[in-house]
Amino acid sequence: MPKSTFYQSFKKTESNRESENKQLTKRIKEIHEESKMRYGAPKIHKILQKGGFKVSLKRVQRLMKAAGLFSIVRKKFRPQSSKVKVIDRDNLLNQDFTTTTINEKWVADISYIGLTP
Repeated sequence: MPKSTFYQSFKKTESNRESENKQLTKRIKEIHEESKMRYGAPKIHKILQKGGFKVSLKRVQRLMKAAGLFSIVRKKFRPQSSKVKVIDRDNLLNQDFTTTTINEKWVADISYIGLTP
């Protein structure tokens, strides 16, 4: 390594790009915390653009990765049919819903549960 390069490394100044990246990273962290860590790079990119920053999506992704920021993703619930055979129960009331006192007979409708053959 030449002497000039060696001594220049001690007087290294921050470039415009590095200072912009620090400012962007600070704003990205603020947006990420405001969204309770739910927003990813695309949403943060849109918010930054609305805020007046001219920045690309790739740059936002790169800065988020360098800062260790990521969005919280939850899988959507997808019900699965069970392989268990449905057991038929006896009809104890035989469609007789008349009562003489309160709380004598209780009924419920579970027709929302899809029965599989």
